[in-house]
Amino acid sequence: MSEAQSLSVKRAEVEFHKFASLGEPDRAIRTYAEENQRRRGLILKHLDFIGPMSPFLEIGANAGHSSYMLANEFDAHGFALDLSADALRYGAVLQDVWKLARAPVRIAGDALNLPFRDGSLRLVMAYQMLSQFMDIGSVFREVARVLAPGGVFLFAEEPLKRLLSLGLYRCPYYEEMKPWERRLHGWGLLGYLVKDVIGAAQEEGFGIRQNHSMDLKRWHRLIGEHFAEQRYDIFAQERGWGETVVARLAKWLRPRGSVWTVARLLGGTLAAVCRKDGEPPETGSWTERFESLLRCPDCHGPLVRGGDDTLECACGYRAPNEGGVYNLLPSTEKRELYPGDRADIVDFSVPGHEKALLDGWHAVEGVFGNKYRWIGPRAGLKLTPLAATPCRLRIRGHASELGFQQGQPVRVEALVNGRRVGHWTLDRTGLFVLEADLAAAPEYRVEILASPSWQSPPDDRVLTVNLSLIRLVPAAGEK
Repeated sequence: MSEAQSLSVKRAEVEFHKFASLGEPDRAIRTYAEENQRRRGLILKHLDFIGPMSPFLEIGANAGHSSYMLANEFDAHGFALDLSADALRYGAVLQDVWKLARAPVRIAGDALNLPFRDGSLRLVMAYQMLSQFMDIGSVFREVARVLAPGGVFLFAEEPLKRLLSLGLYRCPYYEEMKPWERRLHGWGLLGYLVKDVIGAAQEEGFGIRQNHSMDLKRWHRLIGEHFAEQRYDIFAQERGWGETVVARLAKWLRPRGSVWTVARLLGGTLAAVCRKDGEPPETGSWTERFESLLRCPDCHGPLVRGGDDTLECACGYRAPNEGGVYNLLPSTEKRELYPGDRADIVDFSVPGHEKALLDGWHAVEGVFGNKYRWIGPRAGLKLTPLAATPCRLRIRGHASELGFQQGQPVRVEALVNGRRVGHWTLDRTGLFVLEADLAAAPEYRVEILASPSWQSPPDDRVLTVNLSLIRLVPAAGEK
């Protein structure tokens, strides 16, 4: 069986959610409100099946917006967990904007190693996150472990494998589609060409692997392995005349079970509410001693909370409250995914990064995880590897629409210690992640060249692209 989620994918997850969770606050908050509206409706529809919700856990919570909804609208108590501590910290912005009285306990953690005791939770939720694991069953096993007897696992907005697709290429988000892609999308024909759900390209560009192998039969089989009862909501895809024709034909040929047939042919999403076997315990009251439900991610021993609001284990593990978030990742993962100010990383959202910069950089701009610096035709920096092992240069940035309006392709080139290591032509506006292999060296002097140059009066700066993170990552096959 393939690895459920590699460390390199987890690194990409943390990077992506740091950038995407609240990088454009107005747009993100609007999207979160729309998602909560859908999810609220699903919970209300199955409220009798779900039963008592406290204590709850949302895994892959992102900014925790759905956990805030559960805490404030359903009077539930519980936890929001995500790999990205930064994404969870941005939840404080939602609480302020939406004027919410209560917040979930926020924990940075791994869905494959949940820092909760066996049988400690009444409800576990997951939205749009299971498809990011190659072995989804490994997540199901952890969920079943932490649920109490009779507890409920609610997951939703998971993609269903589409049968009618040529699988030619990955398609970006609608805002970044080319004109002809938007036209085909509106007609309902684009889905017949692309490999998977619209929007996967941006996450794939970060290095996040997507699992789009799950059709309805496979989901049903997996649920049956771990849960005694289940209810499904299937949202079959039917966009434009190109998909409407096929959907109507499927319904005509098979009136009974037609939603399943349409979802099998055209894809869509699945929501499921699954109950664990056993008699649920009597409803207990939530206490402020939430740590009694937790366990150490290293040794699985109990955690205690000290007077300085730090979670501690007898094995020496410590997790202080950092901006409202407890980082309960295993120690080995925490060191890699949250390196802080380090010589092999230039992250423009981390104070102190300036010491690695040479010439060619403009001032830091942006908010939250979306902090960046514009460059002109050339900018330089230095990176120092932490080990004498092969590595890759990773560049994350954004290409402006104005760059594509100059009548020539947008190009980025990287020189390292005077040697050209990569040259890329960007074919669309938006986020880009570029990587190049490097020869071993004690230090890397990196030059990034970009074109074409342009200006946006009254701003008198000469600009090309903006960059938000440059780092060294292990080469393929390295730890």
